[in-house]
This record gives sequence, C-alpha cells and structure tokens, in this order.
Amino acid sequence: MLPTNTYAILVIFCCAFSFAFASDPDTLQDLCVALPSSGVKVNGFACKAETNVTEADFFFAGLAKPGVINNTLGSVVTAANVEKIPGLNTLGVSFSRIDYKAGGLNPPHTHPRATEIVFVLDGQLDVGFITTANKLISKSIKKGEIFVFPKGLVHYQKNSGDKPASVLSAFNSQLPGTFSVAAALFSSTPTVPDNVLAQAFQIDTKQVDDIKAKLAPKKS
Repeated sequence: MLPTNTYAILVIFCCAFSFAFASDPDTLQDLCVALPSSGVKVNGFACKAETNVTEADFFFAGLAKPGVINNTLGSVVTAANVEKIPGLNTLGVSFSRIDYKAGGLNPPHTHPRATEIVFVLDGQLDVGFITTANKLISKSIKKGEIFVFPKGLVHYQKNSGDKPASVLSAFNSQLPGTFSVAAALFSSTPTVPDNVLAQAFQIDTKQVDDIKAKLAPKKS
C-alpha cells in the first residue's frame, strides 16, 4: 500500500509539483482535459468541452496496489499519465508505480521527454544512470529514500533484496515516453539489420539472432 505518514506524502507531492518549473510548456487555460478521440494532432491532446469535464477526469486509483508481474524481468510499471488521467493534459506532470520481485530488474531505458525522481515505498534497490561521457552514477537506495534520473539519460533499477520492492516515480511531463534500449535495438519493427547490430556490439549474426529470439514478443 502507499505510505500514509505525512512526511512521505509531502515528499512525493512536492517532488511532483516542483517539476512544473521545468516541464511541458505552460498552460494557457485553467484546464484542458484530453480528448484523444478528436483526432486533432497537437503537442498534447485536444481539449474536451469544459461543460463535459467531471471529477473522473482527474482521478486514478491504479497505483494503490502492487502491479501483477508476469514477465521474465521481474518488474512491472503501472503508469498514471495523461492516457490514464485525461486531466493531466498540458499540466506537465505524471506518476508511475514500479513493482519488483526479489531480484527483479527494470532494464536500461530512457525517458526522452522527462526527468524522473523515484521514492522507495518498500525494499531496497540498486539504481544508476549513465552520462554522455559514459560515466555510471549509481547508488543503493532503501525505503523512504529518493534518487533522480536526468532527462534522456539511460538508467535502470534492480531489486537487490530478497523480498519484493516498489517505488513511486514522478515525471515533469504528462507523457514522458519510455525507450527500452535492448527492446528498441533487438525487437523493433522493421528490425535493425543483423550486420549493423553485430558490428555495433562486436558479436556475430548468430548471437544477434539468438538475442532477437529471446526478446521477441511472446505470442498468445
């Protein structure tokens, strides 16, 4: 469950709303509840008529419980972005909850449109990001602690304990986007040519094919 003590709540919300000072572009109206069905393509979503706006446009209960983990990585991300909360449109903030099995990994990835700050709800994690100078900045963090991943940099989190762990993540974007490094390179559509990946990683094409097979989406 989410932390209930005053300190934790203040930390989480201060982190989230402080992002507004360096987030998506400023709004020009009180609210602009997303209306994806309009088909209008703008930097964000078109606005629902204000007469049709309700409290449901600003509410989401999906982070209250741990997500169901059913993958080999041992982690799951539950997003609370503009796609789940239409009222976030143009406000420049969003949240996610990440749950990890013992030893679970949120693999190397980037958020091209946002800085991320994580608050540990339970457990302990080894986290880190890599700068453009190829320097790894890493640390072990535990319940009640915070770590920041700068916008656009490759980063990861791994549950280093023998019990489940979870974090709450805040972003300074309504839709930060996630670019998973391994998945993007080895399971894109169309696929990156084998000879390009083989040369980039200094492996042979057979190894490339093996990796692609392991990362291919599972058929239901």
